Amino acid sequence: MHAHHGNHPAVRPDSADLVRGRTTLGDFELTILSDGWYLLDGGAMFGVVPKPLWAKRAPADDQNRILLGLNTVIVRTGRHTVAIETGIGNKLSHKLRDIYANKQQLLHAFEAARIRPEEVDIVINSHLHFDHCGWNTTRTPAGAIVPTFPNARYYAHRGEVDHGHLQLERDAVSYISANYDPLVASGQMTLLDTEPGQVTLIVPGISVECFPGHTAQLLAIHIESAGRHACYISDLIPTSAHLDITWVMGYDLDPVTCIAQRKRFYARAIPEQWLVLFTHDHHTPCGQIVLSDKGKPALAPTDF
Repeated sequence: MHAHHGNHPAVRPDSADLVRGRTTLGDFELTILSDGWYLLDGGAMFGVVPKPLWAKRAPADDQNRILLGLNTVIVRTGRHTVAIETGIGNKLSHKLRDIYANKQQLLHAFEAARIRPEEVDIVINSHLHFDHCGWNTTRTPAGAIVPTFPNARYYAHRGEVDHGHLQLERDAVSYISANYDPLVASGQMTLLDTEPGQVTLIVPGISVECFPGHTAQLLAIHIESAGRHACYISDLIPTSAHLDITWVMGYDLDPVTCIAQRKRFYARAIPEQWLVLFTHDHHTPCGQIVLSDKGKPALAPTDF
């Protein structure tokens, strides 16, 4: 690993904290855990937005990389312990680990939060890019691939598995079959057929809704309890620096659809005062979105 990885301009004294936040939502308890921050090219993360604009919100290092989070949300409903997303995991090659400078820390975050992986009975993947489902499985020292959450029922979209198997030139690198194929083969992963705009109930208070654009079957995860509503919107709005409707990523397969789907999301999330959970925002993992004086989406930070 390069020594300069720890000197990124966005690093703060609290950046090493593995528990990124805790809050309650109605009768549910939400804990935001980190697989450690990682580094990605800022231009790729902001698409056609010019660097002088995005760099004000997300400072880049001398290799143009910005600091991103890997946020896993644990929801304790009283009946279930639900894990939303599982970070990058421990299966990347040495070359890719050097590129992304990822830390492989999610299991340490579970320890810090005093949550045992065996307690988790539901795991939900918004999509199957490697930075969202990497700890679905663990590579053991002997090289075996085993479920990280042995007692969990995993959920992902069938279309994501099918797309990953195609290994298309555009995004083959994003899919690592060891993150999901063993779980599909064993029957531990349930594959969903949720259509765009459709909502599928997973367990009481937890449902998924298809918001296509980043991938064709991206799932947002809704969390609802006692009149409160939170939503893990995943890579449709990856960080709080991406709130502008047109600030979509170079990684998005269909950026025009992303813009339309963001409008559809805001049409409910803003007036209904949802707590929005950001998948890749290390320092601001959640917040409420409001309209600014100029009528643009803006963040009203939430205290944990």
